[in-house]
Amino acid sequence: MIRSSLIILLLAIPVFIQAQNTDAHKNTSAFHAYDPARDAAKDIQDAVALAGSTHRRVLMEIGGNWCIWCRYFEEFYAAHPDLRELRDKNYVLVRVNFSEENKNQPVISKYGEVPGYPHIFVLDSNGKLLYSKHTSELEQGRGYSEVAMKKFLEEWAPKQ
Repeated sequence: MIRSSLIILLLAIPVFIQAQNTDAHKNTSAFHAYDPARDAAKDIQDAVALAGSTHRRVLMEIGGNWCIWCRYFEEFYAAHPDLRELRDKNYVLVRVNFSEENKNQPVISKYGEVPGYPHIFVLDSNGKLLYSKHTSELEQGRGYSEVAMKKFLEEWAPKQ
């Protein structure tokens, strides 16, 4: 009896490990889109330079790895490659961390109030603030609206 139980247990371990690996994207600790160690001012400066040379705008996302809606944002773009392509064609994405480790207050405060996370600032190719967007207006259920996101990305894209 003990021997057969041990064999069953040993056979179940690979299945358990694979199931955990499959669910890794659902684990908040596995989400690392925002890096508290990054120099946000330099990242924004680099994004503005790239936006200028590629005729795009800067899409600055303020958030943190602790933020479930920030994770939903990433999952949304992963599930909608057409919108990710629209974003990447028209914007240089820069993520600015806001967390206990690094609140980036001096950098974020230059662009205005952030009432919740994630928050989006749209900058022109010279770094001038064009628009501040609370992402709750883009939400639908426990995720984001494909229609609202597409409208937002198209509305603030550079005019060709």
